[in-house]
Amino acid sequence: MSKLYFYPLFVVIGACSYGVVSTIIKLSMLDGFSASEAVTSQFVMGFMLAVCIFAVQRKKLKISGIKNMIPVGILTGMTNISYGLSLNYLPASLAVVLLFQFTWIGMLISCIAKRQFPGRAEYVSILLLFVGTIPAAGLMDVDLTKVPLQGWLWGLGAAVCYSLFLFFNGKANPTMTTSNRLVMVSFFAFITTAVFQTPQIVWDGTLFSDGLWIYGLALGLFGMILPVYLFSISIPKIGLSKSSILSAVELPVAMMVSVILLNEMVTLLQMLGVVIIILGIFISTLSGKRMLGNENKERSFN
Repeated sequence: MSKLYFYPLFVVIGACSYGVVSTIIKLSMLDGFSASEAVTSQFVMGFMLAVCIFAVQRKKLKISGIKNMIPVGILTGMTNISYGLSLNYLPASLAVVLLFQFTWIGMLISCIAKRQFPGRAEYVSILLLFVGTIPAAGLMDVDLTKVPLQGWLWGLGAAVCYSLFLFFNGKANPTMTTSNRLVMVSFFAFITTAVFQTPQIVWDGTLFSDGLWIYGLALGLFGMILPVYLFSISIPKIGLSKSSILSAVELPVAMMVSVILLNEMVTLLQMLGVVIIILGIFISTLSGKRMLGNENKERSFN
């Protein structure tokens, strides 16, 4: 397999790991914890995991590129906070659809930053993602007239934060190792989350005495370590536009994991939506070699 195809694969794996997060949070809630406590545990344990990985590698901690890591960490935390707040006003299906607006938002940010139009395959992929996401999320039977404005704002805010997270995380930083990036990003994500969530779980015994750390460990691994590590390697190689499309695999994975671990029901219409999403991702993946090897052929604003 050409090395060119490993980078899209890394993005897909990172997005798949994000898809597991929602189910783990639901499992923690079934065990008596709140969503806020689960999210906080994610970043506490994620930071601890990042420190352990860095310590094992025995490399010197560098802060020369810290200014690039601050927005990545803050946006990581804000994505989870915004998405969690949107669930207070929205049905889960609509919250997912709003979050997945990061596909076209990410493409828009990429166009503005690079002053380039995406290729034809990316336009087709975005269209298929739009068509597939609504039935896949089970949104066909939702009454949108009763959705409050706060829900729309928090849901779209989560999408914007996630798009910007992909953008800043994709900036190459040759002076800083990947494990160094993990420590910095996880630290600022933890600080951001502690300000808005429930930091008291660290000292009141909830995290370690009550067993929340088990869920936090899983959330830290799948919601912090793997995505940040893989995205930092792959996004600088394939670009934000393509990465945004490939990250849409998160929705089908979230559905499959919820069916397996939570015994949730999936309709035929939802399955059809998932197939359409996968088709859109597949088309984008097929264009990977062209995008990586022939970026100079893309149309430019100039």
